[in-house]
Amino acid sequence: MQDRKLRPDEQAPAEAAPEATDDDAQAAADDAQSHAEDDPMEALRAENAELRDRLLRAVAEMENLRKRTEREVRDAGQYAISSFARDILGVGDNLRRAFESVSDEARQHGDAVLKSLMDGIDMTERELLNTLERHGVAKVDPQGERFDPHLHQAMMEIEDASVPSGTVVQVLQIGYTINGRVLRPAMVAVSKGGPKPGPAPAAGEAQPSSTAGETEPGSSVNRTA
Repeated sequence: MQDRKLRPDEQAPAEAAPEATDDDAQAAADDAQSHAEDDPMEALRAENAELRDRLLRAVAEMENLRKRTEREVRDAGQYAISSFARDILGVGDNLRRAFESVSDEARQHGDAVLKSLMDGIDMTERELLNTLERHGVAKVDPQGERFDPHLHQAMMEIEDASVPSGTVVQVLQIGYTINGRVLRPAMVAVSKGGPKPGPAPAAGEAQPSSTAGETEPGSSVNRTA
């Protein structure tokens, strides 16, 4: 009896290839990791990379520490006398007040004792300021300059249409800096009611000023007519 050939519509369907599952992928990854762990050279490379990363981090931290320490030492050398210098400024202020308490007429027509006393006060003040200057303390006398909230403290406003608004028209107390930092801001009176100030200074010059009504927080302004 001859076998009957199957018609195309009667042929048995071919078996489909099994699809890859997540479990199979995980098994393959675990197998690859197992082979890497079994390879001593691969383990040494991984350990070397980790040690190199730790070394680079340690070197970077030490470099940052070195720079920070150098900066702190430099600042300590430059600004260690700030508190002392600020207290000494009060002595200079008292010498100036004593000198100005005697009128020019009295100094000119006074006796020799008074003249010698006034000359001594003047010389003492100048010597004091020269000593401070040798240690980095510089005077800030902004008469006629634009108000700078970084260096000046506005105490009052004065109506003056002849100068741009925000101009220092009166210095109530001289200010000082130490190695570029403010040691004591200058106490000033600023103008209002004048034309708008010109363009801001170029980079490297004094900071642009604010008008007296726009002073930064911390600068007191007593408004007067």
